[in-house]
Amino acid sequence: MSAEISGFRRFLHWGPITALSIIKCVTLTTLYMNSMWWPPNESFAAFAHQALFLLLSTLATFNYIMATLTGPGLLPKQWQPKDPKDTEWLQYCKECEGYKAPRSHHCRKCNRCVKKMDHHCPWINHCVGWANHAYFTYFLLFSILGSLHGSIVLSCSFYRGIHRYYYLTHGQAHLASVQFTVASIVMCILGMGLAIGVVIGLSMLLYIQLKTIVTNQTGIEIWIVEKAIYRRYKSENYEPFVYPYDLGWRLNLRQVFNEECQKRGDGIEWPVVQGCDQYTLTREQLAQKEEKRARTRVYKCISPVTGRWLPIFSQGWRVCVNAPCTDEPRIRLRPDDIIKVTRFRRHWLFGERVLSEQEHAAGSEKKSQRKGPIRGWFPRRSVVALTEVPDSESSDDIKPVKSTTSNGHTHGKQQQRNGHTKKCM
Repeated sequence: MSAEISGFRRFLHWGPITALSIIKCVTLTTLYMNSMWWPPNESFAAFAHQALFLLLSTLATFNYIMATLTGPGLLPKQWQPKDPKDTEWLQYCKECEGYKAPRSHHCRKCNRCVKKMDHHCPWINHCVGWANHAYFTYFLLFSILGSLHGSIVLSCSFYRGIHRYYYLTHGQAHLASVQFTVASIVMCILGMGLAIGVVIGLSMLLYIQLKTIVTNQTGIEIWIVEKAIYRRYKSENYEPFVYPYDLGWRLNLRQVFNEECQKRGDGIEWPVVQGCDQYTLTREQLAQKEEKRARTRVYKCISPVTGRWLPIFSQGWRVCVNAPCTDEPRIRLRPDDIIKVTRFRRHWLFGERVLSEQEHAAGSEKKSQRKGPIRGWFPRRSVVALTEVPDSESSDDIKPVKSTTSNGHTHGKQQQRNGHTKKCM
């Protein structure tokens, strides 16, 4: 997915098409059944009831469209901090050919670095981040309220409809207002199921979003903080880690929900708690990256790898059954390819293929480039290790190794070893 996709072209994707279809299906079915169950022209209360439902549906649709069109806010390509010395504490993005600003992360689906990236949402065909976090949260809230309202209307209409004969035979004809046809009863059941499903699914997602907003974290930063805590649990040589962006729940809410429905600031510089600076989190990220590189093992491909998600014909059913439950890419490999592996499973490995001399020489010429990503998962049985892998690392993900240096000193040694200041993704 290219970052240059903009405007209404973003809606030409299975995610937005499915989401909007569900919203409209629930809305139209509810309006049709409500016209029989409690017609809006019957009383002012009936009119207000239907107007409330239409308002919730309209607000959900509006915020959905705004979340998609506004986007998360993309970091400019080849971005660099104002002070060149600050690049010492930043990661370098090879795809965007620039540095990653604090709280920015590269999205492989959008193929761009995203400001305060929370996650990539296929339902809006875009990332959720700095600029559209409020729109996305409002969309979840109004969708839940509207679907809950619709599920009540559809449930009551369904009850009235299946008891129509009873009402007519017991002198309660005024309650026999809902009359089903084959098509209408199918639509009622379908709409009711979709509405209840939306309430359950989006309520869980809204809870996660509100939890991250109240603590001023993103889904990615939660994982970074967990690893920071684990590193200090395993070793007492580190200074205590303080998450720099948690300003208290009131200020955290104000950073997302405000009159512009966007996050204040530019998405690059952030207010931090006392004792921290703009690069407190990025220094921790660099230290974690350094430990990750220390865990790297080199493998050589001995049989072709197709790059398919379920390579049952080439790898067998056991490899497919134990495939990692993630949307991360799978890579294609040829015999004699060299791969640097950082994550280990019993039947799968995660790593980056080392480009051949021909690919390096070709540079940006697409004809000479091999198709598919160079970084992702691949079956373990198709490679052999060129460096030893400890037994404790052979069955699951490797845990961080201990280090006796502080974050800053670790990074300094990394610079001396690499001979430059760029930190690759």
